[in-house]
Amino acid sequence: MTPRTETPPATFTPGRTRPSARGFLGWVMAPQRRGPLLIAPAIATLVVVNIFPLMWSYGLSFFHYNAKRIAVPPHWRGFGNYVDLLSDSDVWGRFQNTAVIVIGSVAVQLVVGFLLALLFSREFPLRRYLLMLVLAPMMLSLSAVGVFFKLFYEPTLGFIPRLVQEFTGQPFVILDTPVKANVAIICADAWMWSPFVMLLVLAGLVSVPKYLYEAAEIDRASAWRRFRTITFPYIRSLLLLALLFRTIETFKIFDVPYVLTEGGPGTSTETISVYLFRVAFNYFQTGRASALGYIVLFGVIVLTSLYLYAIQVRRETEGPSR
Repeated sequence: MTPRTETPPATFTPGRTRPSARGFLGWVMAPQRRGPLLIAPAIATLVVVNIFPLMWSYGLSFFHYNAKRIAVPPHWRGFGNYVDLLSDSDVWGRFQNTAVIVIGSVAVQLVVGFLLALLFSREFPLRRYLLMLVLAPMMLSLSAVGVFFKLFYEPTLGFIPRLVQEFTGQPFVILDTPVKANVAIICADAWMWSPFVMLLVLAGLVSVPKYLYEAAEIDRASAWRRFRTITFPYIRSLLLLALLFRTIETFKIFDVPYVLTEGGPGTSTETISVYLFRVAFNYFQTGRASALGYIVLFGVIVLTSLYLYAIQVRRETEGPSR
């Protein structure tokens, strides 16, 4: 009988590659596929959550479809929904209501945010704590802000009607007329988002070099000249950025008007988003609501394109002069 010899275990030496897995698992785990494999879950989530619903709603916008009448099959309308919406006076009336709120709210936000930025750009006692209080409204949800201001505007218990009544001696109802209702919505939205504008402008103010102001003081420049030649050039781009962001977001405003007035009195404060909600979930006209949603999306894209065009024109006009 010959003695049995045992083979020593194989050792891994540098420069020698281990055998890779075979089959489908080896193909997936290959080094050249590790990058796409890492981003595959994010892409799949994007497709399921965003792209597929977007394409589905875009397809529904070409059909006459009522979500409440499931037994009735949808039928093809082509661009009929778009033509009907663009020729509907009610839709243009809602766009007009939205424009009034957008112009008023964004203007107030820019002015108040700019003044707050000027205030907090200086050092004063309790500045840090006051800044935290000013930023608090921006952390709230839109529906919570709507509920808060609805309680503030309540004719019998709200502190704003009671405060006005102390001076006038007459009951005050702020939501009884279209003008006052629009002002109420603008005040609520501006109260919430003025701190956002303040943060953007404040970032520009703190970046202004101190030596520029020192040189201006030596030259005895007036406060207005210092603002026009030193301060404003540093915050101009940030103001335009705040204008873009707040215009787009206010154009889609829904929570505050719906909670405060529900579109009333009448339809004077019914924005395009509130009208879209009613068409989709009150009247169940899913095809019409999808088409209206894409019209709103097109409006947002147009606003963004106009902003970028204005920035490009300003750069071209100021480039040769520098």
